[in-house]
Amino acid sequence: MCGIVGIVGSTQVTERLVDGLRRLEYRGYDSAGVAVITPQGVLERRRAPGKIAGLDQAIAQAPTDGVIGIGHTRWATHGAPTLENAHPHASGAVAIVHNGIIENFQELRTELKAEGFACVTPTDSEVIAHLIASGLKQGLNMAAAFNAAVDRLRGAYALAALNVDEPGALYVARSGCPLVVGLGESEGYVGSDSLALAGWTNKVIYLEEGDRAVVTAGDVRILDAEQRPANREVHVSRAVAGFADKGEYRHFMEKEIHEQPDAIAHTLSRYVDVDAGRFNTGDLLDWAHINRLLSTACGTAFYAGAIGKHWFEAHARLAVEIDVASEFRYRDPVIGPNDAALFISQSGETADTLAALRYCKAAGAKTLAVVNVAESSIAREADAIAQTQAGPEIGVASTKAFTAQLTALACLAIGAGRVRGVLTEADEARFVTELLEAPRLINAALASEPQIEAIAHRLTQVRDVLYLGRGVYHPLAMEGALKLKEISYIHAEGYAAGELKHGPIALIEEGTPVVVAAPYDALFEKTLSNMQEVAARGAEVILITDDKGASLAGDGAAHVVTMPDCPDLIRPIVAAAPIQLLAYHTASLKGTDVDQPRNLAKSVTVE
Repeated sequence: MCGIVGIVGSTQVTERLVDGLRRLEYRGYDSAGVAVITPQGVLERRRAPGKIAGLDQAIAQAPTDGVIGIGHTRWATHGAPTLENAHPHASGAVAIVHNGIIENFQELRTELKAEGFACVTPTDSEVIAHLIASGLKQGLNMAAAFNAAVDRLRGAYALAALNVDEPGALYVARSGCPLVVGLGESEGYVGSDSLALAGWTNKVIYLEEGDRAVVTAGDVRILDAEQRPANREVHVSRAVAGFADKGEYRHFMEKEIHEQPDAIAHTLSRYVDVDAGRFNTGDLLDWAHINRLLSTACGTAFYAGAIGKHWFEAHARLAVEIDVASEFRYRDPVIGPNDAALFISQSGETADTLAALRYCKAAGAKTLAVVNVAESSIAREADAIAQTQAGPEIGVASTKAFTAQLTALACLAIGAGRVRGVLTEADEARFVTELLEAPRLINAALASEPQIEAIAHRLTQVRDVLYLGRGVYHPLAMEGALKLKEISYIHAEGYAAGELKHGPIALIEEGTPVVVAAPYDALFEKTLSNMQEVAARGAEVILITDDKGASLAGDGAAHVVTMPDCPDLIRPIVAAAPIQLLAYHTASLKGTDVDQPRNLAKSVTVE
């Protein structure tokens, strides 16, 4: 995941910027760079593909320094990990660094080219520098040009910019991606998280959604999303170089829930060619000649695979069998010559999943791993890897790794559908557009957090909770129940809503909480009937839906959590956020150990 660092002050910054980037290496990256304004008033950039050692070499070969600068570690999104595409990007007197995805960059690029700006990279980030430069060219000062540029951006971003003509300030903004301001005695700092600033200051301000700020030496001026002056609390950071930090959040799980727009964006960057409107997954397996896909995983990863089964069958017309890894090889499964096997694991070290992979390889099946750790055992032993880009996940209960897995599986399914001739080129381009909306929309779904926290107070008082869903929302309901069990220790079960009459409805009594995952789709009316059945028997229904679903549900639910309207493909990805928040806040209010729940480990490396 990309990292940002910035310093404005009175002493030399280049070496310190590079040190800050080293503290961000844990996020993962494939290029690095810095930009400084020299004492002579010249904007100098030093960049390199690969690791920070390459940047060190570039600086050693052409030293440069100043008292203000910005740095960046980049996971390639739009464009390959090359020197040309590495951040910082520049346009005239302006340099910027950016995390996230700008959804409307192609539209902006067309406008900027018409104005005479030369876009020399395929990146979405470059247009931000040109937008600011365009405002300056029109006579705006830096603050006005920066704000005008940010107003044009659609997507998720954390952004820092500097201008040669105003060498005493950094301009920053965030929407959907975290950004921290640090306060020193005679310096100001910017970072992706407080860990980037460790050793410089422990006084940090966590910018809120939509905030923009001007950071100067020892001071910061912040505007909120409505462009009103805002006073944000100054926190004392406990971040220590070399260790992950919870930042402004009470728990790593909460932090990781809010990092999902970034995790999804970076996972998409690995598999989506935005300019071509296509997916780069078609050659991972010989999709055209596969008759059946065997999908195997444990826990949350299993539920990701169960959602992926719907996508592979609907969009690639590829038959999928999904098994819990701990059971798979013990049933002596039949594996044919044209079968392939898919293994999903955050750590890539899950013992049962690794054993299932070895079983399938021994039987002659081609194997594909969806993992978050490229150096893991499963990644090393599989024939092909679809790596997710969630970054380190500290909380035992998986959140951002789950939605990153869903993102990768969606890309794989659509890529397979294109290779198998099920989808047209136009279909593929449409799905690219839809998936690129996921970071912004899951960020919008997180805005329901205050309402969800209020509902969570009710769940702290109960012993049993039922989760219901149909289609892709059936495995999502099971995932929601698992999350609640894992961290709150409340008994919860997830069921297919159509199975109510076959037993689970006997559990319903006055006040039983029933969480229904049902954004509007072709099965909504059936799910609504099931919801009404439990409500008629006294259940307290918590409905997670969208605007249309909420309007059709009427007063059948005690609580309605409304998520943003989404294309069909990404609805279950976006709907995961409120389900995760409900479990998180219930556990937090109960005072359990959210990040390290009893009896559980992050990576299960034994059977």
